[in-house]
Order: sequence, then structure tokens, then C-alpha cells
Amino acid sequence: METEIRPQKKQRLQWLDALRGFTMIMVVANHVSGMAFEQPIKASSALPFLILFRMPLFFFISGFLAYKANLTWNLRTLGELLLKKVKVQTIPTIVFFLVAAALLGGGFWRNIVEWVQLNTKGGYWFTIVLLYMFIIYYVFCYVVEKLRIKMWLALTLLFLVSMFCYETCYLPHDFSWALGRKHQNAFMNTTSFLNLFIYFPFFLYGNIVRRYWDKWQRLFDSKWFFPIIVVVVFFAALDSQMWHTLRRAWAIVPLTVARFGLLTIVFLYFRHYQQYFTQLSVMGSTLQYIGRRTLDIYLIHFLFMPNLPTIGKFLNIYRHNFMLDVTLSVLVALLLIAFCVVASNILRISPFFRKWLFGR
Repeated sequence: METEIRPQKKQRLQWLDALRGFTMIMVVANHVSGMAFEQPIKASSALPFLILFRMPLFFFISGFLAYKANLTWNLRTLGELLLKKVKVQTIPTIVFFLVAAALLGGGFWRNIVEWVQLNTKGGYWFTIVLLYMFIIYYVFCYVVEKLRIKMWLALTLLFLVSMFCYETCYLPHDFSWALGRKHQNAFMNTTSFLNLFIYFPFFLYGNIVRRYWDKWQRLFDSKWFFPIIVVVVFFAALDSQMWHTLRRAWAIVPLTVARFGLLTIVFLYFRHYQQYFTQLSVMGSTLQYIGRRTLDIYLIHFLFMPNLPTIGKFLNIYRHNFMLDVTLSVLVALLLIAFCVVASNILRISPFFRKWLFGR
């Protein structure tokens, strides 16, 4: 199905908003499974699969939306964009980080000291890492335009560099910050650069797809692309989750292929069936609403996270039940999202809170 993306500023792609809403549900469902149900990743039949594509897809969408076709890059534009992103990404994160530290168990100062040292920041790492990505991307676009470098060449080089950094995260024998080390690099954790290394390639992938949309659409619509990618992803996911046939530096290849492939499949699904994700359908309008409130939901949902370890124990007894695992996680996630939306709407009554807590 051919779709056209036009550069008008106010035009929204309804199916993309719905996709973002779906991704937010998957993020919250994953947190419900791991935090509310207290399910270990290895014991869950849903967590390992959801983790493959949920965050990569989120950063893919962010990169997709970051591209502005008619933007002229100069110091004023660069400064305005950076200032806006810093305000939107940092102030709400700091406020809700402090609120979570005060409300959640462990003690206010103890939580702050402990969370700051972790790359996950008590769950509030996403907006920080996304800010890093926007800063890198905006400065990159400005430099490329000023130096008159061909964008496709510069983007290719940046993507290759990002993939090299990504690869280092999975080489614990060679890099101190790599996943799998007992004592990871303190600087990488404190700054959350580790997560930047892991997810920046997916941001760039989304940006590349958006920037060269017509060419990617022809590829997506070709008869051979979707069948091949489904088969490749099937075997890549099996190898990364079960077989583990490759070792050392090559072990990350199936996982990487599965991540890029799965997010592409989900993206193509929403694009192909976009007529079902419009404002005219209940499902479409609901997902779009969640998609437009992703920042609110992300910041608030940790505060309402229920404590349901009994469900986790039940799922551990009846393992390998993917349908039951996902269903329970999603149902609780939807209830949690509803609470977040209500809390968000209450706060948004105040123009001050609406501007400084949610960026609008």
C-alpha cells in the first residue's frame, strides 16, 4: 500500500501515532511483568521477546519523527531546537525522578544516590538518552550542512560508527562498560552512555527511513521483502533466545538482526493496515491518544506501579505460556496507563504544569 509523507508541519500520521501508542503499551507491559509481577527475565516467556523490539521501536519512531524536510540549519535553528529539547527532556525527568525517589520505598536520599549511579536511573533513563540522541543528531545536521557534505554519505558513516559503539556493549572481555561485566564502567552508568550506545543505531535507522521514504516504500512494497525478513527474523530470534550457536563477537549478530527485523515487521504492519488505526475506529483513536501522551505515561507510570508478586509466582509455576504471560501483563498495563492518563489530565489543568512537566 502506497502512502505519502508530506513535509507540512501540522500534519500527523495517524497510524504512526497509533504505533507509538502500541509501543508505549509494550513498554509498560514489560515493566509490569518485571517490576509488578517480579518475574525474572529468564523465567518469563514474554519478557525476552518483548525486549527484542519494544525500546528499539521507540527510538526508531523518535528518529523517524526527528527528520524535518524543509528545515534550514543555522546557529539560530540549532540553538532553538537544542533549547527546546533540553527543556522538554530534562525538567520533567528531574521533577518526576525526585517525586519517585520520595514516594517509592528505600528512602529519598538513598534512592537518589543509588539511582544516579545506575544507567537506568530508577527507570528514568529514556528521556535522558533520547536527549543525547537529539543533541548528536542536531549538531550532526548542522555540521553536515555547513561543510556541504553529502547527507547520505555522512549518515552512512554515522550509522557505522554507532554500530561499532553498539557492538562494544556486547564484548565484555574487551570493553569495561560492556554488558555482562560484574563491575561496569562507572562513567558509562552514571551518564547512561551505555544505553545511548545500545539504542542510537535504531534512532538513526528510523531517521534514514523517514529521510528516504519513497525509496524505502518501494522496498517495503516489493514482493520478496516481507517474506524474506520474516524468515530471517524467525531464525535470528530463535538463535538469540534459544540456540546460541555463535560465540564471542559474532554472538550479537542474531540478536541485532532480530531487533532490526522485528521493529521493521511491526512498523510495516501498522503501515499496511493504517486504515484500521485512524480516528474513525475505537482501537485507532485509543492507540493514537496513548501515542500522543507517551511522555506523560512514561514519567508517571512508575508512581502507580502495583505490587503483584503473586501473579509472578503463578506464571513461574506455569511457565512457557506466552499467551497468558502477555495477556496478564497487557491488561494490568492498560489499567496502569488509564491511571496515568487521569493523573496527567489533572495536572494539565494548570497551564504551568502543562508547560513545564509535559512540554506543552
